[in-house]
Amino acid sequence: MAGLAEMLARGGPVVAVLLALSALSVALIVVKLIDLRGVLSGEAGRAEALDAWGRGDRAAATEALARGRAPADRVLRHAMLGLQAGRARPVLDADLEWRGNAEVAAMTRHLRLLELIAMVSPLLGLLGTVLGMIRAFQDLALAEGAANAALLADGIWTALLTTAAGLVVAIPAAIAAGLFASRAEAAAQRIEAAVGRLYALADGAAP
Repeated sequence: MAGLAEMLARGGPVVAVLLALSALSVALIVVKLIDLRGVLSGEAGRAEALDAWGRGDRAAATEALARGRAPADRVLRHAMLGLQAGRARPVLDADLEWRGNAEVAAMTRHLRLLELIAMVSPLLGLLGTVLGMIRAFQDLALAEGAANAALLADGIWTALLTTAAGLVVAIPAAIAAGLFASRAEAAAQRIEAAVGRLYALADGAAP
């Protein structure tokens, strides 16, 4: 606690803002870890459902997907139910597109904020460094003949503290945002692949 208090005292309001952004970033990362858990799962279950559909066992196909947790399971099951109900293909396509977009939106929720934290944090750190350097040289100017290297070094150390803090906040946020976006994109591709395979089976295409 004493070290944190000293860092806040030396870094000023910029470090306080960076600490708040750090806490927000950690919270967002935890939320997204929970949100994206299992979005790439269920590949075997979807293959089983599509095999059952190809054999004409519609009930077994939809039942196999009912246990799935992935977005592709939910969209594929809805597509199967729509085909079973005899819905017109353009209407079903529009409904599936809406549902797919909703799943993608849910998976990518808060990622923009995480990316914004990764982008803004280094800039805040740089701002703190510039302000700290200004203060250091002001102190040096006011000291006049009494100035020494220790006074200047202390001011520069304090200024660079904010740059380091900004990078410490930005790097994990940037890495997490990139990994989460990649995972969401992979899940979206699985939705498209699953529905495309179902349509191929429904239209009598070769496996």
